[in-house]
Amino acid sequence: MIRTGRIVLVGALICFLIFFSSVALGAAGLGTPFSDVAEMLTLFAAALLFVTGVLMLEAAETRSGNTQ
Repeated sequence: MIRTGRIVLVGALICFLIFFSSVALGAAGLGTPFSDVAEMLTLFAAALLFVTGVLMLEAAETRSGNTQ
């Protein structure tokens, strides 16, 4: 479960980096590879994956008994 949670967090990081690079390219005046809707969906996917990954890691920690 911990490994799966970390993989999901890496997916969230990748989605956020894609979103960030799209916004940075647009701010630099080089054009954007995505439309506004695609940027919103990419950011939504990053947030959803992040929350899922954190909850999976928290559940794994609770199951292993490492809570304080």
